Amino acid sequence: MIATTRTAIISLLTCAILVGGCKTLDTISDYSTKALVATGTISSSQATSINKSVSAVGKTFDSFTPEQEYFVGRTVAAVILSKNKAYDKISATRYLNRLGQVLALFSERPETFGGYHFLIMDSEEINAFAAPGGLILVSRGMLRCCQTEDELAAVLAHEIAHVAQKHGLQAIQKSRVTSALTILGTEAVKNLAGGQLDELTKNFEDSVSDIISTTVNNGYARELEESADTAAIKTLQAVGYDPRALVSMLRQMQKRLNPSGKDFNKTHPKPEDRIVVIEKLINSSAPATPSQAAPARQERFKDAIGSV
Repeated sequence: MIATTRTAIISLLTCAILVGGCKTLDTISDYSTKALVATGTISSSQATSINKSVSAVGKTFDSFTPEQEYFVGRTVAAVILSKNKAYDKISATRYLNRLGQVLALFSERPETFGGYHFLIMDSEEINAFAAPGGLILVSRGMLRCCQTEDELAAVLAHEIAHVAQKHGLQAIQKSRVTSALTILGTEAVKNLAGGQLDELTKNFEDSVSDIISTTVNNGYARELEESADTAAIKTLQAVGYDPRALVSMLRQMQKRLNPSGKDFNKTHPKPEDRIVVIEKLINSSAPATPSQAAPARQERFKDAIGSV
């Protein structure tokens, strides 16, 4: 019975790949499972599980739901934090989240299913990661590259842009079949056992590995980084921060980066290359005006981040 159930699921997944449309796929699934129930090949409960799984797979092929994005992002963040523990300083984390939440409100995507959350990684490496759904991780090394609140805002605005523009999900598109199979683990798992459960678990692990490989190990494509910088500039201007802080932050980073390092150099274009593009974007936009809040910003920045 289990082997037959697995064959039925695989057949319907094949239809998902070939047909593509959710409504058509649901019709095929419903028709097929009814026939299998009628012949005694599967039970009614198994048919229900298969139909729900296939429907979810079809939706995955069309687009990721906010809920799917949230759970994928949470898994990615968990993997990153398994290698870089969280920095245990409540005041700094609270400050980072307050600043990040304000910036997110003025971004292209103010809300996500699980909301935006910001966390400091206890790592000397200079890096920051934006997991799908709004989980943003910034290393202590990256924070030390920021000399002002404007520069920290620039870092967060860039990462928020990756989330807003769903760059992480674009990386997942390359392995949609693997990603789709993981959904079976939530609905059809009650009808599978033994080696088949192991196989589904392996598919899920491979999906996470694909995401980590793109977003953490290899980094986003240059055009996506430029798109995030462009959006970050708009966000900074909307909130009232100086967009030139993005340039000054990159210059600070350039001084600190190890040319052969495994951190930011590995996952982002060279700072000098980004600076050339960013300066052109800033020069073509409205000139920055001095903020009367700058002294207060700098004071709270030093209070929260100064000892990090």
